[in-house]
Amino acid sequence: MMKKFFLLALVAAAFISCMDGGAAKDSEVQRERDSLQRIIDQKDNELNDIMGAVNEVQEGIRRINEAEGRVTIADGSPEGASTREVIRENMEFISTAMEQNRELINQLKEKLRTSTFNSDKLQKTIQNLQAQVEGQYQRIQELEASLAEKDAQLAAQGEQITSLNEDVTNLTAENKAKAETVATQDKELNTAWFVFGTKNELKEQKILDKGDVLKSGDFNKDYFTQIDIRYDKEIKLYSKNAKVLTTHPAGSYALEKDSNGQYEIHITNPTKFWSVSKYLVVQVK
Repeated sequence: MMKKFFLLALVAAAFISCMDGGAAKDSEVQRERDSLQRIIDQKDNELNDIMGAVNEVQEGIRRINEAEGRVTIADGSPEGASTREVIRENMEFISTAMEQNRELINQLKEKLRTSTFNSDKLQKTIQNLQAQVEGQYQRIQELEASLAEKDAQLAAQGEQITSLNEDVTNLTAENKAKAETVATQDKELNTAWFVFGTKNELKEQKILDKGDVLKSGDFNKDYFTQIDIRYDKEIKLYSKNAKVLTTHPAGSYALEKDSNGQYEIHITNPTKFWSVSKYLVVQVK
């Protein structure tokens, strides 16, 4: 009986030993699986991070291309405040986006350098992105130079226009002054004065002095009537007795009576009539 009990005890001990060894082996396998999964997860996270940055750079390149196209279209449109604003806003966006893309490229290169996940394909992708970014940078620099040159031309044209406007303004003012001078001179050249009155009236105004006409330097000029010799060619004297006291060339006028028998002077040649004197004095009764 004791022998049988001892045999059963040995079998039980062996079984328990086998069970403990299997559990230890399963635990080791699980640890290896967990370690491998962590490595896989790490590589997935690194790859996702890198691909996210790649996508961000590609989106930046696309948006820069769109903005560049808007600037080019606006630059070819008629110049105006709205056009200049479109160009300014898009160029500001391009400048900011370019800096962001170049910074992202640097970050990508650093991530790939320190990453456990590395491949020639990714290296090539980043190199292509960098080439695209640098190509855009060169185009944008050329576009900025072209816009700056155009701005300089517009500024020069603006100065020329301002100068021309000033010249036109000055010329207009000069022409106006000359026109006024010419008008004044023309008016003076074509202005004459006449007076008619009795002998006593003419003496009172010092127009007639001791038988001489207009010899006194202080005769009353306000007593005369001003006329334009180009248009005033008929002077009514309202008298049936009239005598021209000032000198006027013969044949340049006619002293005639109207239907009431009153005298009036008809100037037939104004230039000749007023050539000797611009004053006409007629004595009436």
